[in-house]
Amino acid sequence: MGWKVSVARTALAVAMAAAAQGALAAQVVVGQVGPMSGLEASQGRAYAAGMQLYFNAVNQGGGVNGHTFSLVKRDDSGRPEDTVSLTKAMLAEDRPMVLAGYFGSKNVADLVAAGLLQKDKIALVGYRTTEIRPETPGLYSVRANLRDELGKLTEHLATIGITRLGLFYENGPGAAALLAAADEAAAKAKATITQKVGYEAGTARVSPAVDAFMKTPPQAILMISSGAAAAGFIEQYRSSGGTAQLFAHSGADIEQLAKRLSEEQMQGVAIAQVTPSPYKISTKLAKEFGDLVAKAGNLEVPVSYAMMEGFIAAKVIVEGVRRQGARVTREGMAPALDAIASYDLGGYVVGFKPNMHSGSRFVELSIISGAGKIRQ
Repeated sequence: MGWKVSVARTALAVAMAAAAQGALAAQVVVGQVGPMSGLEASQGRAYAAGMQLYFNAVNQGGGVNGHTFSLVKRDDSGRPEDTVSLTKAMLAEDRPMVLAGYFGSKNVADLVAAGLLQKDKIALVGYRTTEIRPETPGLYSVRANLRDELGKLTEHLATIGITRLGLFYENGPGAAALLAAADEAAAKAKATITQKVGYEAGTARVSPAVDAFMKTPPQAILMISSGAAAAGFIEQYRSSGGTAQLFAHSGADIEQLAKRLSEEQMQGVAIAQVTPSPYKISTKLAKEFGDLVAKAGNLEVPVSYAMMEGFIAAKVIVEGVRRQGARVTREGMAPALDAIASYDLGGYVVGFKPNMHSGSRFVELSIISGAGKIRQ
């Protein structure tokens, strides 16, 4: 009789423990307010698809510590005022545990200025801007920063003897810091930025910049712009007979350029990339990404660098949740992320510290050949 009672008690204890664990298991809602339409829609949608790709794989494997993930998206069409209002609505209605995949310098700046991250104690993991942002509580970048990209671009120019540069940039809230960093990177490469021409933030109005560079031609032009503005600039500059070599930061979005521009216009354009290529198996991360893409079948959007970046952001979010253990909370996300000192995703390392939220230093160059092919 005693043996039977003992077995029954053990079974009851196991059942109660399982029930308790089930009660703690949560659905982690990840909120993205980004451009699902408008100038940067291809990148916003691709970023979302990359996150969803990884979340699906984690959920199918039973989640992390019992927690599963869902992605909620809202379309701001690239408008900063909509970014803020839609984020407020999402926080109230969908109650996300973490935000991710935001786009635009003014969009992110206005979100920070509105105080939503601090007020709601929520982290934003993964975003794209064309400015150099100061370290900000709640903001976590999973990519190299613009200083690293500028350094890579100017180092390459130094190796081929180009010393007279132009700078095409988005004239947004962080323009002054960007211009200073560009001058610093050029000086290290023993080059000079002889002409700096901006375009209005959130637009693709590039004609004045094209005219300025045609009037005073540099040897090469650095483009720190959105994908839509970069495509418009290259198209108009090449059509006007511009011959300077063109070097773009990662926001230029090579897939968007290739879709809009001819092979002749694209020839020789170099683009800094801040993730491993999604098109070749060069790392364990790229293999995992490729395998999941193949398993998923038909995706809503084509494979792209933006999709790979969203995939990376999702992996970092999942790791932040894993480190919280059985009980995951919105408030616990930032300390968990700050504890990720060196997380190797498979040939791509992300690391944060308190007050140091630029998570990666990875930068490589893609150069478009005469046949329109990408080579690293």
